[in-house]
Amino acid sequence: MKKITVLIIALLYTVIAYSQNTYKAIIKDAKTNETLIGATASIPGTPVGASSDTAGFVTLTKIPDGKQVVRFSYVGYATRLDTVTFPLTQTGPVLILLRSAGKGEGQELEAVVIGATRSSRTIANIPTRVEVISGEELDEKGNMKPGDIRMMLAESTGIQTQQTSATSGNSSIRIQGLDGKYTQIIRDGFPLYSGFSGGLGLLQIAPLDLKQVEVIKGSSSTLYGGGAIAGLVNLVSKTPTDERHLDFLLNGNSALGLDASGFYSQKFDKIGATVYAAYNHSTAYDPSDIGLSAIPRYNRYTLNPKLFFYLDHKTTLIAGINATIENRIGGDMQYLKGNGDAQHSYYELNKTGRYSSQAEFDHKLNDKEKLTIKNSISYFDRSINLPGYRFSGVQISTYNEANYAYNGKKTDWVAGLNYLTDNFKEDQNSSFPLRSYNYNTIGAFVQNTWNAADKLILESGLRGDYHNEYGFFVLPRISGLYKINSHFSTRLGGGLGYKAPTVFTEDAERIEFRNVLPVGMANTKAERSYGANYDITYKAGLFNDQVSFSINQLFFYTRINNPIILTPLTNGDLQYLQPQGDLNTKGMETNVKLTYGNFRLFLGYTLADVTQHTNNTISTYPLVSKNRLNNVLVYELEDRFKIGAEAYYFSPQLLNDGTTGRGYWTAGLMAEKIWERFSLFINFENLTDTRQTKFDAIYTGSMTNPDFKDIYAPLDGFVVNGGIKFKL
Repeated sequence: MKKITVLIIALLYTVIAYSQNTYKAIIKDAKTNETLIGATASIPGTPVGASSDTAGFVTLTKIPDGKQVVRFSYVGYATRLDTVTFPLTQTGPVLILLRSAGKGEGQELEAVVIGATRSSRTIANIPTRVEVISGEELDEKGNMKPGDIRMMLAESTGIQTQQTSATSGNSSIRIQGLDGKYTQIIRDGFPLYSGFSGGLGLLQIAPLDLKQVEVIKGSSSTLYGGGAIAGLVNLVSKTPTDERHLDFLLNGNSALGLDASGFYSQKFDKIGATVYAAYNHSTAYDPSDIGLSAIPRYNRYTLNPKLFFYLDHKTTLIAGINATIENRIGGDMQYLKGNGDAQHSYYELNKTGRYSSQAEFDHKLNDKEKLTIKNSISYFDRSINLPGYRFSGVQISTYNEANYAYNGKKTDWVAGLNYLTDNFKEDQNSSFPLRSYNYNTIGAFVQNTWNAADKLILESGLRGDYHNEYGFFVLPRISGLYKINSHFSTRLGGGLGYKAPTVFTEDAERIEFRNVLPVGMANTKAERSYGANYDITYKAGLFNDQVSFSINQLFFYTRINNPIILTPLTNGDLQYLQPQGDLNTKGMETNVKLTYGNFRLFLGYTLADVTQHTNNTISTYPLVSKNRLNNVLVYELEDRFKIGAEAYYFSPQLLNDGTTGRGYWTAGLMAEKIWERFSLFINFENLTDTRQTKFDAIYTGSMTNPDFKDIYAPLDGFVVNGGIKFKL
């Protein structure tokens, strides 16, 4: 009996000790008293840590006895350190107020700047709907595909990757069903991937040196000029901090591919630096044994150094270079192995050289005003070689901008001028007419973000562009954010856009620009568009705040008047024509996020109804998955271990030859074990081994002269990759 009594007392003591070593807090903004969702609380030097839910509530358990430092952090806010002695004498939740990282609102927002909107506000206070991929999510996607950003973008709702070459793997992204030519990809605000330089662009951008990726869906031409009709993707590079960062990644896959990359950054007293270097290699791979490569053979070298000069506490000068060299060849596997003959002679060889400089000068006039001057020069050299055919040329483009920003208590202004040049010169490889062009655009813009009321924020903008070939464009834009209460918020926005035609479209890339005539500028007009988005967000804590729940419902519509269409002529050539009509996309996106303890569940649905109106004919636009499902489940022990499972569904797509491709599922599994200085990861991609070659042919004709069909499903099938990351 005595032993039982002692045991009961010991158990009771354990329960009391456990309750005393549990720490609860509610984290809020010190200025607005709004709850901070996703703020981090941790005990440095221990594995104890957690993130706040939709009510700002966070719980830390299994805290060691004695004096402990509790660290509270949130992006854009000053880190707070509290010293607490355990066991506690009081177990109720503690109110934690975090303050902005700077003296005023403008400085607070610089730490969490959403550069794609030209505004300096937190994402929760921007009327324009922006989706951000950052932090852990960006890191997870980097584990799955360390060599490029295709997967990272394609696994978001409303975005679809369209492969345009069966053998080289070239791809573009479609936002809300519209062709890749209508999406503008920029890096740190610089348009480096348009026109000819957009070719192979998604395959040559790696995620390791990216801090975040910002996506705006819908017309964004008011922000950055022509080309952003379907949307805008801004790639934000990492910047140096006082703490040195030295990261290395080694990755290999079952298709005999290799990725080796490194990133260094550090800020000193008057200077800072970041350097990214990478080598990416792939071996020609044919999992379907059809004799053609599903993954091409390539070698790619990348070097991106950048220097930051802190001239004084108000002035910063940034200068950097991006350089990429790649040789990529796909085609007949026998030819690629060196066994080519008259029956095995097909290949597609791409050689690219991508070089660009970026310079930015920032000067704070005072606590509220800032002047920024930017310049970039880009040189892109690419050749496409097939048996008996060659397309090659050089694109030189420049971007210059000067802008003034004012960040007040209730209103923000940004105004500026920019000048863009885009010169493409095709090499004379045959007697076929050259597709060269020389475009110059000068533009002026102004944007205002205004706290109209406590719950209402309005953002309006106006741009005027003059294009040397297509004339003058006036592009207004307006968005509004209304915070109904602590659970509901809603956004409404829209604007106009335009696109100056070039030969560089998905349709032309698919046939390597063979027999594609130059754009007849005298007979074509710039494509003009208008569009609008409306979304509503609900967030709450469920089951006594044990489950964090949020849902965002988006409705979208974009119409492009008189789009140019690549049309076959009777002599076999293809000409861009502009018949009366329009191209429009309408639909919705649903995004759901549930968090319970260490589990995170993401559910997404996209409906994209894209139709082409030509004269009196209405037809379904090809290569659009009308219905898509995204499902991702992640379990994570912070800084120790994470595992994720995902499944994606693509509904049947209409193909350009009039047939319909079948719908399909893909699934994947990823795991990572984390230590203080390194981590090991493994990723099982396409567990279902879904391949288009299983249920459809990818070409007609002979092996020596194949006529490729549309690629709408994966070709590489099930692939395993794994590797190691070092943080020194």
